[in-house]
Amino acid sequence: YYSAACFNGVWDLLEHPNRSSDDDVDLLAAAHASLWHWRQRPDCTPRNLSVGFWMLSRVYAVLGNAAEARRYGLLSLKAAAQEPPFYQGYAHEALARAARAAGELQVAEAHLAAARRFAEQVAEADERATLENDLAQLSGGNRTS
Repeated sequence: YYSAACFNGVWDLLEHPNRSSDDDVDLLAAAHASLWHWRQRPDCTPRNLSVGFWMLSRVYAVLGNAAEARRYGLLSLKAAAQEPPFYQGYAHEALARAARAAGELQVAEAHLAAARRFAEQVAEADERATLENDLAQLSGGNRTS
């Protein structure tokens, strides 16, 4: 329950148009709490971890902390190594955001290209569309959120 509630709370805060500095503290705390709660479950899988690490990477990128965004993006990629292409694609999406946050545009483009290759392999149309939409938004500019 708590892992999902915290995860959903992160999305609420990410989508809040006038997020305050206090909201940013809650955003980071909720992302860490979501992952922590997943890690306490006996049924936690590498897939769950890849999503939790991806979420933390995204939050850190939004907050401008490129080093932590990269760290959690790499953890997401490691956890997703044996997962379907959707999860591997999102790990590269996280690393592209981290690179953008660091001003490393060539690295970001390399991760976007890898994410697009994985997106082409996603069999489920809804999942492929979700990933492709996020990649298109990220490709459209220096966006990290």
